[in-house]
Amino acid sequence: MLAKALRLTVLATKQLVRHRVRTLLTLCGVASGMFLYTTVQTMQHSLDKATRMRAADTTLVVYRENRFCPETSRLPEFYENEIRSIPGVREVIPIKVTVNNCGASLDVITFRGVPQKQLARYAPEIKIIDGSLDKWASRDDGALVGKHLAAKRGLKPGDAFEAVGVRVIVCGIIDSPLPQDNSVAYVHLPFLQQASRHGLGVVTQFNVRVNSSEDLDPVAEAIDARFRTETDPTTTQPEKVFLAQTASELIDLIGFTRWIGLGAVLAVLGLIGNAVLLVVRGRVRENAVLQTVGFPGLAVGYVVLSEGALLGAAGSIVGAGLATVFLSWRSFTFGNEGQTLALVPSAGLFVTGIGLALLLGMLAALWPAWVAMRKPIVESLRS
Repeated sequence: MLAKALRLTVLATKQLVRHRVRTLLTLCGVASGMFLYTTVQTMQHSLDKATRMRAADTTLVVYRENRFCPETSRLPEFYENEIRSIPGVREVIPIKVTVNNCGASLDVITFRGVPQKQLARYAPEIKIIDGSLDKWASRDDGALVGKHLAAKRGLKPGDAFEAVGVRVIVCGIIDSPLPQDNSVAYVHLPFLQQASRHGLGVVTQFNVRVNSSEDLDPVAEAIDARFRTETDPTTTQPEKVFLAQTASELIDLIGFTRWIGLGAVLAVLGLIGNAVLLVVRGRVRENAVLQTVGFPGLAVGYVVLSEGALLGAAGSIVGAGLATVFLSWRSFTFGNEGQTLALVPSAGLFVTGIGLALLLGMLAALWPAWVAMRKPIVESLRS
C-alpha cells in the first residue's frame, strides 16, 4: 500500500514538472502568501512571549504614576532604600531609560543606565560575544550593545555611537536569551543621568525582584502605599503586565495583523484550488486513459490530492524559509513607550507553516479530486 502511494506521488510530481510555467507561478504565489503568514505569526509569537505571565515571574516595575514615556517618568533614586526595606523584596535596581522615540516605531534606539555593580544581577543572562566587560567597567562613556542593535547599525567594539544626544563608545557586543536585551545599549547610570540632562539622583524606574511569585501583588501594593503621599507617587506592576500596558499601541497594531494572516491563508487556499482545478480540466482525457488501463478512481483522486499537497508544501518551504532568513538577518525591533519587542523567528513556526500549507493544499484539491474521480470515462474520452 505504501509503495503504491509512493509511486502515485512520483506520478503527481512528474505531472507538475511537465507544466513548469504554471507550477512555478503557483509556487511563487503560495510562497508569497506563506512569507506573509510566517511574518505575521512571528509578530504574534514574539508579542505573546513578551507579555504572557508565567508562574516563575518574580519581577516588578515601579514607575511614576500616570506616566508612560520614559522622558516623563522621573523618580528620586533614594526610593531604592525605601523599597529595599519592604518585606518580600529580594533585589532593587534603579534604571534610567532614554529613548529616541516614545511612539510606535521600527527604528528605536534605547539606552538603559544601570549601576555598574548591579548589571550582573539585573541581566544575569547576557553574555559578551565580542569586546570586554572590564573595558566597559573602566570607561564612564562605555556601552554594551545588544547584537541586533549592533548588526543594524554596523557597530563593533571601539566604535563611537551617538543617538538621542548621548555619545558612547562601544565596549562590547552582548547576546541574551531575552530578545529585548539584544536591541538596547547598557550604559553606566550616572553617565546617562548627566547625558540626558535630568541630573544625578533621578531615574526612570525601579526593577524589583521579589522572593516568589506569590509576593508580587502584596509587594506592589506596599510600594505604592509607601509613596502615595510623596511628590512622586508610583504605580507598580508585574514586568509582563507593565510591558503590555505601555505597549498598548503596539499590541493593537500587531493584533490587526491577524486579519492579514487570515487573508494570506485564504489566498493560498484559493490559489492552489484554482491551479489544481485547471490542471484537472486540462487533463480530462489523460485521467480517462489512466482509468481505462486499470487505474481506479481513488488512485486518480490521490494523484490530484498529491499535486495540491506538493504545491502547498513546496511553496511553504520557500516562503516560510525566506521569511525566517529575512527576519533573522534584519533583526526587526518594534518600540513603543521605551519598551522593545524583537521579532525572533523560531523553528516551531517554520514547521507549523509547512504543515498548514500542506493541509491547505490537500483541502484545496479536494473538489478537483472529486471531479476527476466522478467524471465518466466515456464522457472524458469524448471531451
